[in-house]
Amino acid sequence: MIPALVCLASALLVTSAPAARRRFSALFIARPSVSSGRTVRIVGVVGAGAVVVGTGVGPFIAAALAAATATVRTRRGRRDRERGTESLRLLDALEAVVGELRVGAHPSAAAEVAARESGGGAAARAFAVSAARSRLGGSGTDGLRDDESVISMELNRIADAWQVAERHGLALAELLTAARADLAGRVRFRNRSAAAMAGARATATVLSGLPLLGLALGQLMGAQPLRVLLTTAVGDVLLPLGAAFVCAGLLWTDAITRKVLV
Repeated sequence: MIPALVCLASALLVTSAPAARRRFSALFIARPSVSSGRTVRIVGVVGAGAVVVGTGVGPFIAAALAAATATVRTRRGRRDRERGTESLRLLDALEAVVGELRVGAHPSAAAEVAARESGGGAAARAFAVSAARSRLGGSGTDGLRDDESVISMELNRIADAWQVAERHGLALAELLTAARADLAGRVRFRNRSAAAMAGARATATVLSGLPLLGLALGQLMGAQPLRVLLTTAVGDVLLPLGAAFVCAGLLWTDAITRKVLV
């Protein structure tokens, strides 16, 4: 198992950092020099090459597949949590906008208030841009649309309602109230669905660990499956194949459960 762990560490070293972590590092952490980053990558590649030479290509491929799957699942989970948080902030922003509109505030002023009171994040940025565009004589709907945002679908629905109000002269407060009620219902449904799918995801995770339990039992019984998988030509084929099946099963389970949450 030690060579496989070394392979996993080497794969993580050469994996690029997420965009959010890179932005955080650029803002709050001193940027490392290009040579140091290049040195880390070189060390990772050299370490991976040494492991391949010492144990064969099979453990390295299996560890790389496991590292890639773990990275994908972690990033998806982080994005889902961020979407839930930003949706709640968008609800607060819409409540602030509707409240300002009902007391007679201009839409640009209402959007500016929402940007201040929504607690930051994607919703605050969208309403701040919308307020700026409105003050400059543009359309506030263009500022709300952000395809790169984690809540781009929700913002597009709000922008559509805003555009209908501008185009047909309807009461913007009433349309945004309806849009907020729709968003609140979607958030509740998503939370209930996520809670219902938690059991299925946990079951898939437990089942993916059963092969490791089988290997441990076989090792205790003296069958020496690790020696076969790590030191033989047959193991160079079976180990990556088994890892590929396990990773594919996890990603397939995530794809099925995520369809309910979209």
